[in-house]
Amino acid sequence: MTLTLVFIGVLLIAASGVPGVVPRLGAAWGQRIATVLTVMGALLGLLGGGYTLWTGVSEKAELPGIFPGTMLHLRMDSLSAFFLVLIFFMAAAGAVYGEGYWRQKEHPDTGQQLRMLYGIFIAAMAMAMVTLANDAWAFLMAWEIMALTSYFLIATEDGNPECRQAAWVYLVATHLGTLSLLAMFALLHHASGTFLLQPVPNAAGVGITNMIFLLALLGFGLKAGIMPLHFWLPGAHANAPSHISALLSGVLLKVGIYGLLRILTLLPNPPVVWGVLILTLGTINAVLGVAFALGQHDIKRLLAYHSIENIGIILMGLGLALIGIALQRPVWVVLGIAGCLLHVWNHGLFKSLLFFSAGSAVHTTHTRDIDSLGGLARDMPLTAGLFMLGSAAICGLPPLNGFVSELLVYLGLLGSAAGKTTGGWAALALAAAALAVVGALAVACFVKVFGAVFLGVARTAAAAKVHESPASIIGPMAIVAGLCAMIGIAPVLVVVPLSRAATRWIGRAVAAPPLAQAVPWGLLTTVNVCLAGSLLILLAGVYVRGWFMATSRGPTWACGYARPTNRMQYTAASFAEMLVGLMSWVLRPVRHGTVGNRVFTQPVVVETHVPALITDRVAFSWWRKFKDFVAPARRTQQGHIQHYMLYFLLALVVLMCSLIPVAEVFKMIMRR
Repeated sequence: MTLTLVFIGVLLIAASGVPGVVPRLGAAWGQRIATVLTVMGALLGLLGGGYTLWTGVSEKAELPGIFPGTMLHLRMDSLSAFFLVLIFFMAAAGAVYGEGYWRQKEHPDTGQQLRMLYGIFIAAMAMAMVTLANDAWAFLMAWEIMALTSYFLIATEDGNPECRQAAWVYLVATHLGTLSLLAMFALLHHASGTFLLQPVPNAAGVGITNMIFLLALLGFGLKAGIMPLHFWLPGAHANAPSHISALLSGVLLKVGIYGLLRILTLLPNPPVVWGVLILTLGTINAVLGVAFALGQHDIKRLLAYHSIENIGIILMGLGLALIGIALQRPVWVVLGIAGCLLHVWNHGLFKSLLFFSAGSAVHTTHTRDIDSLGGLARDMPLTAGLFMLGSAAICGLPPLNGFVSELLVYLGLLGSAAGKTTGGWAALALAAAALAVVGALAVACFVKVFGAVFLGVARTAAAAKVHESPASIIGPMAIVAGLCAMIGIAPVLVVVPLSRAATRWIGRAVAAPPLAQAVPWGLLTTVNVCLAGSLLILLAGVYVRGWFMATSRGPTWACGYARPTNRMQYTAASFAEMLVGLMSWVLRPVRHGTVGNRVFTQPVVVETHVPALITDRVAFSWWRKFKDFVAPARRTQQGHIQHYMLYFLLALVVLMCSLIPVAEVFKMIMRR
């Protein structure tokens, strides 16, 4: 029954864009109908997925395949339901947000296309049989549909060359991942004798299981944005419409994590080296992700690098769980996988909130450049407040949801490191220290963003003439923010669904203790409730004080100047200059312009930016060299049909000559 509800919901979402292309309905009505169908389908999916997650009851089904005699095998258990709940919730929130952000009358050329692809994209992730698939064919079919629709969604504004380039880079990356998954499923079939997603027997051998693991890490790592496989992510997140960026970051990356988790449940006896490798990759992701975010001037590109950072935190929890399974340490397993899974939810929520808030600012100012904004909080207080809440959540500050999931990972890392004080276990303590550094750098980064975008005074005319976004934009943001606060203040509410998903992943690997006993949920809830109450009292006191006392407005930073201007403010580059300089060995920032040393200097412009590690410094550079190398071959393209017919004739002659047994002819000549 639950699988039927999810299936009906997926069909409604997949068909949501169809009314928009019916001429008699009109584009505006098509947009409204698409939103209603998406929300209805998401509610049905949430009902089915939530019931499965709460009860732990699994359900399987078989559907006729596209080709005669083939079947698609579906399965919904607690692990798939955990991801389905996030997918359906963000689908509804993004659809309502798109009502105000991407209105049909403002985007007549792309509105219908976007809504049509939006529904298919969500259906591919949910029904994608990516989360419900129980065989390789269904999984790969839905995976490819998801990849192609997300490519077209990223390329929505295809008139922009930067947008087209980001979409093509993503398409290359996702198909490299698909090739890896094809090889992985072929090995799974060789090991288990079936294309169903069934456990691999121990007799398969260590070499086969290691190869399956590495191929899964490569294929799903490309989708999840694991460094150095992240090269598609910053450009795609920055150039897609903001509600699509929220889905790419909050949901699409988690589908990669789901695939990796699902395959790991099929592989027997994971060795310690698997956990160490994933833990190391997670630590690198977290540290370098936040480091590259510090050097960004584009607000959406900055948020994209923070997605890489949070994928690193998720991988740190997963790595700890794998190490615990290999060494039969049940507490490590429970804390690691619980932190991993809960951060999947939490990152999906607060990162979507941040992209929604950034989109609200972009929607009214028409720029993503941080240094072109400033002072938005005066005219956009709701957007500013919600962005601040999302910033506190992503920094792992209590009493919000990011703090809870990071705390689980902390407890696991510190507990495991304390259990072994010598040898290689120092790496676990180093990982915990790296997680603390990541939190501190994240705070510095979002202080920079919030100060430069929302505080001070407007730096440009566009930032000076802004207004608060409509209710269709603010409403979904407020709901997502409420969930961030609810999970943080009362984390005990998520213990049951989190335990169901964690238990399903662990299976029979270890005799794990109940999650409710591994973490002091009651104490954590009490502390967060008290902290939230104190913050509310403090805010109420500030409000009452401002109500009864006279206030005046003045410049934020006078700095001794009688008439300060908007140029006398920290920019994104100047605020983060010291931290970027400390990490220049990996960021390698580029500086344009110099400041003179004369007493009466002339006006100068100094700009800095941090190029992308893989695309700008490696891939694009090699591609330009390759284009220069093959440039002489362009002379053969003259545009004359006679020349092309000559090329075909020469190719046929070469192919016919290749059929001549040259060795035999040579032997005959030598005999004569």
